[in-house]
Amino acid sequence: MFPNSLFVAIVPGLFERSGRGIPYILPRELRAEIAISVGADIVVEGPPMGIMGSGQYSLCLCRMFKALNTDYIPRGYKPVEGMDEILKRINMGHHVAPKPYKIVDKTANEIILKGKLEEDNYVITSFSNSLSKIGFDFTGKFIFVERIEGVSGTLIRESILEDNFDNVLDMMPSKTIEVLKREIKNDAIIYGLRDEERILDTANNYAFEELSELNLFNDKLAQNIVDNRPFNNIGEIEDAILQGFSTHFRQRVLSILENPIPKKLISKYIDNYPSVIRILGYKNDDCLEKFKKKVNNENISLF
Repeated sequence: MFPNSLFVAIVPGLFERSGRGIPYILPRELRAEIAISVGADIVVEGPPMGIMGSGQYSLCLCRMFKALNTDYIPRGYKPVEGMDEILKRINMGHHVAPKPYKIVDKTANEIILKGKLEEDNYVITSFSNSLSKIGFDFTGKFIFVERIEGVSGTLIRESILEDNFDNVLDMMPSKTIEVLKREIKNDAIIYGLRDEERILDTANNYAFEELSELNLFNDKLAQNIVDNRPFNNIGEIEDAILQGFSTHFRQRVLSILENPIPKKLISKYIDNYPSVIRILGYKNDDCLEKFKKKVNNENISLF
């Protein structure tokens, strides 16, 4: 579609936690290798996904789009009733934003959908909201791609843990499977690995005030942790975590207990993001030089 363009992939980096709040299957440098193997020209490190709220992560990612001088933003979506109108308005450059149980067009001052969107579609509206906030003109920049059906993340994770890819051969590129098989032999799989001692230490020993200041925490959640301790295992902590708006809230809170970062520090991080554009991988030297000229940012570093 754009033969002379660079395809830049953004791979979440710090703390190696996914949007579900759980450990990624592979560390960032290997995820970058996979991205290059399936067509990316450059891979840059993105914000720490699993310890942020969706709005915080979206804002960081959109700041990265702006810093990269992005021309087009491919994004997958699931076709549901009302989504075509949302996509149309976003590509018109309208400030479409998610609100509790509705989607609003702030440019036209209209409610364009009542109810909740699924995760993939919600993220698109979150991008529109964040890009509007930072003053980035995204008119006509999104390339919306309908999600491929029949791909199961659960089956893929099971295939990796069992080292048997027979049931997912049509769900992943062969190059990706090659890297996964190699890294299984190298014992590089990090899925399911948590610093449980650190989580228990934070939950059992942080004062109420310290807990309430952590990212994703509020006073009610902090008090519930205090009231239910001491904890002997992670399962007991999960039971004490109140259900949030996101279905993955409990796992994200565990990641915060594992990496106890205060809200104020996250806010400073977002305000200055990206302070450095860190390259995790690149296809060849020509792509790297083209990227540097396109971005024109002195704060570029190699991982």
